Amino acid sequence: MNYSRRFRALRRGMKNQGIEALLITHLPDVRYLCGFTGSNAALAVSSTLAVLFTDGRYSVQAKQQTQSARVVISAASALRDACVWLSKCGAKFAYFSPEHVTVAALQTMRESIDRRRRNFFTPLDAPLVVNLRLVKDEEELAAISKAAALGCELFAELLDKIEAGTTEIAVAAELEFAARTRGAEAMSFETIVASGPRSALPHGHATLNRLPVNGFVTLDFGVILNGYCSDMTRTVHIGKINRRERFAYEAVLEAQQAAVEAVSPGATCGEVDEAARGLLRKAGLDQYFTHSTGHGVGIEIHEAPRIAKEQEAVLVPGMVITIEPGVYVPGKFGIRIEDMVTVTDCAQRVLTPAPKTLIEL
Repeated sequence: MNYSRRFRALRRGMKNQGIEALLITHLPDVRYLCGFTGSNAALAVSSTLAVLFTDGRYSVQAKQQTQSARVVISAASALRDACVWLSKCGAKFAYFSPEHVTVAALQTMRESIDRRRRNFFTPLDAPLVVNLRLVKDEEELAAISKAAALGCELFAELLDKIEAGTTEIAVAAELEFAARTRGAEAMSFETIVASGPRSALPHGHATLNRLPVNGFVTLDFGVILNGYCSDMTRTVHIGKINRRERFAYEAVLEAQQAAVEAVSPGATCGEVDEAARGLLRKAGLDQYFTHSTGHGVGIEIHEAPRIAKEQEAVLVPGMVITIEPGVYVPGKFGIRIEDMVTVTDCAQRVLTPAPKTLIEL
């Protein structure tokens, strides 16, 4: 990854907003900027320097991983030491992302410096690093594509393991074991395996419930590979499907494909959402579509932009988003179909080409 280029882009953004110094504590942002993956870090950035503060557990790891920033191992508090450094760097104010700083952390920050400079730490009006992470570079797209491809392979192999009487947890365990043995650092999130009436739970994490003799099974999972996440959902059916279930599945599939096709440079997130939501409305199923159509994916499983109603953010090449409409009939069944899609110069590219036509097991 070209970390020096990322710091240059960050400093351009800082200059444009009149920001002399910046404190970064959100670990995914730290990793994005300098490559450090430890669980404790504060990155202090001025107009000319960047210093990563961490603790003694990471004295070797930080020096091996960190690029384009100096490393300081703190004897006590990495956050306090970063604040002290910022207070001495010559800046009048140091900015921070308020969405990633707790009240307790802010108190620590203020107590770390002279009382007469209590207003030194100032919340950003608009995010800086988040906006940089919106558009993925070629290396990031390659990493995400590999993670997505692994997810598709895992799904294909898992189909033989899905049968009536198997517990949801057993299915999730098979998937996660295969993922780790194939090189995944971790799962992107807790694997969702929801079957029968539980498939109507959008986030129905795997339980000891057994897969039904007849009914849907929703599989929503992702892997982390080389630091980047994948995310996909497929819904399969065990046994003979009835007319109502088939109608709903076909409607969700049509809505999902329409939203994928709506992804292009210049389209707004709200327009993509409406492409899916509008078709479900025509089918009389929109009342059962209870969440947004998608979200960004990268170092984190949920990133900007948000693909939802009335969202005016404009898609640009290099963004990676999910398209995942669903229908959830309480107490009956649920269906979700999700792909990862990257915005290209002229349209879009689906990163998760696993089969979407109805699979009956």
